[in-house]
Amino acid sequence: MEAFVHHICIQTNQYEASLAFYQKLGFQLVQETPGFHGRSYNTWLTLDGFHIELQTGKGELTPVGGTETEGLVHFCIWVEDLEKALRTLDFDDSLFLLKNGKRIYTVENGQLCKLKAPEGTIVELRNQRGI
Repeated sequence: MEAFVHHICIQTNQYEASLAFYQKLGFQLVQETPGFHGRSYNTWLTLDGFHIELQTGKGELTPVGGTETEGLVHFCIWVEDLEKALRTLDFDDSLFLLKNGKRIYTVENGQLCKLKAPEGTIVELRNQRGI
């Protein structure tokens, strides 16, 4: 069986803020469907063949994210030059999850940083492709 990961689905109570966050990361809006099966929005975003289905809940959602939550904890985007990417993205300091007071830190063979999206998803940016 040939298979690949097509998309992840992220639900949010803060649709506009989450949409802006992912677009700032470089995701392109593919389709935005208001009033989708009881949801205010169901939206598709893409970045180099990787897709996010961003949707509002059918009611108020329980916040997600962090290490004590089942399900999606984080996803990672590879960037060639991490420091340049952060200068270009220019995210507010409050979105960064610091380690020892630093935005960028070394883990094994590469450097990474983590941002917390408005709905609570952790987005990791790293400059090393290996596992």
